[in-house]
Amino acid sequence: MTYTRPDPQAAIRHLAAATLIAGLALAQSGYAAAHDVAFSPRSERMAPQAAGQSPFLGEWELDLTRMPAAYGPSPKRVTFAFEDVGSGQWRTTIEITAPNDSVRRVASTYRRDGKAVQAEGDRGETDSAAFSAPAPNVLVMSLAKDKELASVRVYTISADGKAMTESAADVDGEGAPFVRTFHFKRIR
Repeated sequence: MTYTRPDPQAAIRHLAAATLIAGLALAQSGYAAAHDVAFSPRSERMAPQAAGQSPFLGEWELDLTRMPAAYGPSPKRVTFAFEDVGSGQWRTTIEITAPNDSVRRVASTYRRDGKAVQAEGDRGETDSAAFSAPAPNVLVMSLAKDKELASVRVYTISADGKAMTESAADVDGEGAPFVRTFHFKRIR
């Protein structure tokens, strides 16, 4: 039997992902009350989506004025598009425009059931992903590259349906876990 030495960075990534997801589960306990107010037909703060439609569906643009300082050079533009493609599946397309106007596109078609699907397009950061929706305004995305955890992203939609927040958990080159927060605004 061959002994394989554990990878400390992989262990830290798994721990960071588990911690982020556990924190999300605790935060969800307050979601029900906000959900009843924000999405009630009698509410004045009605979300822009049709009744029964997910608040994620549509297109979102990254607010570059609120980028985390530790991120590094900002892209020129980042958009996320979420669409319902039928049969219980969604398609998410991400476009990242660099300062030189080159565009990287990555997309996935998936069910929000936690099962892995292959990424399409640019594979610089990921080649597969799994998605889960533990609450109507929460989407968890786990990204893998070469069969190793790459990062975990948690997306939340504001009660008014106009803002999306991304919490991205990963580890740095030294193996220290971190979470960066990105802010998006609805563009359609």
